[in-house]
Amino acid sequence: MRNRTNRAQAQGETIDLTPMLDVVFIMLIFFIVTASFIKLPGVEVNKIDTSTDDSYKKVGILVAVTENNEYWIDKKRVETTALKINLSRLFNENPKGGMVIQADNESNIESVAKVADIARDIGIAPVAISVEND
Repeated sequence: MRNRTNRAQAQGETIDLTPMLDVVFIMLIFFIVTASFIKLPGVEVNKIDTSTDDSYKKVGILVAVTENNEYWIDKKRVETTALKINLSRLFNENPKGGMVIQADNESNIESVAKVADIARDIGIAPVAISVEND
């Protein structure tokens, strides 16, 4: 004897994951592209607490000066002798962008002024100093 079951084949009950995967890939591409525009100096600095009238949004070069008066550019420590070469290279890659100096609270003003002087000699303009707003 044959078993007869009157089960209807389920049609159209599968979940199509293709649109969801498309959205995930689009989001992944978006995050990869936007992450490349975020500039980080590579070291955490304690900024001076202050208030300012206007903020500077167009950053081409970001230089950090630590409490030990070390220079950091693109997540790498840069010696004083190589500072001008690195800033020149970055300026040639993006001549329209300005420069922001992130100076630590404990850094010497001479170290910050040295970066600003080198930037002025190269032709980088404007040069801004990043501070922590209240």
